[in-house]
Amino acid sequence: MNKTDPGGSLPVFSGVAHAEKYQSGNWIANRLVTNFLKAIVGAVKEAGNKDVHEVGCGEGHILGVLAAAGFSVRGCDISPSSLEVARKESERHGFSIQISEKSVYDLDERADAADTVVCCEVLEHLTDPALALEKLLSVTRRDLVLSVPNEPIWHVLNMARGKYWNALGNTPGHFQHWTTGQFVAFVSEQAEVVSVKRPLPWTLVRCKPRKTAR
Repeated sequence: MNKTDPGGSLPVFSGVAHAEKYQSGNWIANRLVTNFLKAIVGAVKEAGNKDVHEVGCGEGHILGVLAAAGFSVRGCDISPSSLEVARKESERHGFSIQISEKSVYDLDERADAADTVVCCEVLEHLTDPALALEKLLSVTRRDLVLSVPNEPIWHVLNMARGKYWNALGNTPGHFQHWTTGQFVAFVSEQAEVVSVKRPLPWTLVRCKPRKTAR
């Protein structure tokens, strides 16, 4: 049903992600993604909650990794085509994962609540990330795990691999650009930051709604 990475420690939901950031013929890029996924699993394990809702799950790669690691997961995304891939891959790998079509801006405090909410590679695509963060915190009972590209490293590495030269390394659709410090400051405006990780070239933050921060 699942396999591990070359190091033998990370469950991988093979075949899920058609997105370039999760599939590459470059072994360096693959290693960076593997380290990123390990960091996500590590952050969710640190939270200590089995009930996980990934908002912006896309084609389901992170969902699959978390399911393979033993978490009870569900996901939502705004893209019907991505969700179709996620559903098919979930079934193909023997996982029963609830997946629904929903925007982060439309999250409902009762219907979408979970002990741990995960939202990776989403906020940089949004024109109102502050509202999105507010909505994410409203459905998080205990922990929220967030990731965004770590700038300007993201731009530099894109250009180093010959991508997006005309945009100076900016990935199409990225409206927000945060250094690690800037992103931590942004999250701290609404939440209590618990931990910060920097799996190159991302920033990964685990935080809590202020009313439940410990």
